[in-house]
Amino acid sequence: MTAQAKAKWLRFLILIIGGGTIYKLANLKDAFYVPMQEFMGLSHTEIGTLLSANAIIATALFVVGGMLADRFDTRKLIPLGLIGTGGLGLYLATFPGFNMLLIVFSLFAICADCIYWPSLLKAIRNLGDDNEQGRMFGFLEGGRGVVDTLVAFSALGVFVVMGSGETGLKSAIVFYSLIDILAGVLTWFLLRSGGKTQPAVAQKAGLSGLFEAVRVPGIWLVSFNVFMVYIVYCGLTYFIPYLKDMYELPVALVGAYGIINQYFLKVLGGPAGGYMADKRLKSSSRYLKWAFLALLPTMALIMLVPKGNSFIYAGMAATLSFALIVFTMRGVFWAPMSEVGIAPHITGSAFGIGCLIGYAPGMFAYVIYGSILDHFPGQQGYDYVFSLMSILAVIGFMVSSLLYRSVQKQAQLPCADALPQT
Repeated sequence: MTAQAKAKWLRFLILIIGGGTIYKLANLKDAFYVPMQEFMGLSHTEIGTLLSANAIIATALFVVGGMLADRFDTRKLIPLGLIGTGGLGLYLATFPGFNMLLIVFSLFAICADCIYWPSLLKAIRNLGDDNEQGRMFGFLEGGRGVVDTLVAFSALGVFVVMGSGETGLKSAIVFYSLIDILAGVLTWFLLRSGGKTQPAVAQKAGLSGLFEAVRVPGIWLVSFNVFMVYIVYCGLTYFIPYLKDMYELPVALVGAYGIINQYFLKVLGGPAGGYMADKRLKSSSRYLKWAFLALLPTMALIMLVPKGNSFIYAGMAATLSFALIVFTMRGVFWAPMSEVGIAPHITGSAFGIGCLIGYAPGMFAYVIYGSILDHFPGQQGYDYVFSLMSILAVIGFMVSSLLYRSVQKQAQLPCADALPQT
């Protein structure tokens, strides 16, 4: 491996560390939902309100974040987002009142989703050429999964060691915060010494870059494709209560299954999706098309597996198989940005538009799925939710088919292979 290649993968590793830690505080409910209720005095509605506020602010500012990524050095924006998030986490550990929590969770969105995330995506794209995009984004998702899992289990360990009470929760939050700050400091120093992650030209893009990006048709297809993957992904959350209600999954295993379902599968799914997209099908958009189709028989299996404690392992295997496919798709759903011919100087704006549309389901999908389960308790509700997810997968297949068709047309253009690299 050449010195240049080693430097590239070192920078990639540094970016993964930040990507796997920055969302832990905003998603504290993943591992500490019940402790948040017991020790922070939050109701279900209040926790949901905090998450909705975070999602709304994040969605509104993704485009702004994309413009920032095009205008300013990502080597400065990425550490700023991490250190800012960690600082907010230290304040969160004081257990402020609900009104202040609303402000904190809104500021989490500014630091993580506006300042950090579009800059990270741009930095990842700039690290590899067009033939590596599937693997780069796939390994990003897989690497984040490794960091996610290690950090989440470590925080649980801190919580238990500190007594599994109020002190334990505060200690876990401080642990998350210090990890973010440490990742930000490492990113600041090591990315600066590791070389440039973007062209050494003045970043003058602003509204002009955004307007240029809006006029690229492929951006909209990529964005709506991400939207369809993400709205199906949101449904994975409900596999946890499904196994508990229908298969009597022991409470002790619920947390562990949740970490596996939400974090560990990234480790397998991201690289697997990147490999299939780049090496087997030679196209990320083509892989996404067939992956959507593969979700249908897998969901049918989930719905057909007999219910009851005797079939708990079959139910777990079926749901984890579905989730694994979704995580292979999440690993590569940004890679088509290269296939549709996005110019490097508007990459940040393109990702900002993509995030605005693609992550929008976070604002409403959980409310829709949850309300269905509240109105139709038991097996009927889960059947409705899983049927809706299947319908969405069919729509996703159609969107991905349009995207792949657009990519094929782009490849036939005389200058399609002349896209400048960074």
